[in-house]
Amino acid sequence: MANHKSALKRIRQSEARRLHNRYYARSMRSAIRKFRSLTIKAEAQTELPKLFAMIDKMAKRSMIHKNKAGNLKSSISKYVNSLS
Repeated sequence: MANHKSALKRIRQSEARRLHNRYYARSMRSAIRKFRSLTIKAEAQTELPKLFAMIDKMAKRSMIHKNKAGNLKSSISKYVNSLS
């Protein structure tokens, strides 16, 4: 256990941040999973900007790497283009 007040505070802060980051990472993964279950191209194209915004925000806040964000957006775009 920590012996200093600053270390105790750091533990509290990092736990709060961990839970916060975990919530947003989980919601992004769920949104991607839900998006990939769409089968209608028009519906997918209307939802695409919202999903891209979510992914970009995660990358901006360093919850995911910017290259991972680009890879996700690329694969999602390919999925939308493959829909008929």
